[in-house]
Amino acid sequence: MILYPAIDLKDGNAVRLVHGDMAQTTVFNDDPAAQAKAFVATGCEWLHLVDLNGAFAGEPVNAAPVEAILKACPVPAQLGGGIRDMATIERWLDKGLARVILGTVAVENPDLVREAARAFPGKVAVGLDARNGRVATRGWAEETDVMVTDLAKSFEDAGIAAIIYTDILRDGAMKGPNIDATADLARAVSIPVIASGGVSSMDDLTALKATGVISGAISGRALYDGAIDLSSALTHLRA
Repeated sequence: MILYPAIDLKDGNAVRLVHGDMAQTTVFNDDPAAQAKAFVATGCEWLHLVDLNGAFAGEPVNAAPVEAILKACPVPAQLGGGIRDMATIERWLDKGLARVILGTVAVENPDLVREAARAFPGKVAVGLDARNGRVATRGWAEETDVMVTDLAKSFEDAGIAAIIYTDILRDGAMKGPNIDATADLARAVSIPVIASGGVSSMDDLTALKATGVISGAISGRALYDGAIDLSSALTHLRA
């Protein structure tokens, strides 16, 4: 199981939110590229980046820090937030991004997801952000009537690389991930599922790995706060 250190970008800084609330922001580093290099120096295999401003604006906002991270770090990175058309997808992949994450458009324009997955095999993931089992879009500000599992199943034949499943009510709250819901989703589809939201301890990582069906986990605040030691976690997950 791969551990993805998360760097959430707001106003050019590396931050964490609580429950996706832009008003509940903690700045952890004003130099996101330096933060990324620290994660890479510890041995991470991937980076998970989110343009929080972009998720609300519907277009990239924190392009400069993302580009700085891509230039500074040799490991692959995936990015979500404000990526809603083919031109933006292509631009990011041309800049060296390994994988784009499509969230809002997966609900509003699923044909774009399919088109992108065909055009860029292995480089398109779908981000499913859920509140009480229903997908939320536009930076988690809008809740839909779409059920997570139904939407995930609709992409079974699309050729997407992964699904990033976030339980919004767990995100940034240090209360542990929704392991049962994440594992149920992973069992319901053949697409690799990455857990996000609330991953806050080594016990959480152990429990996610023990399901045998979850391919990765994203953690942010716990790494910044020291609740998870990245080096120890990487060693544990590789064992």
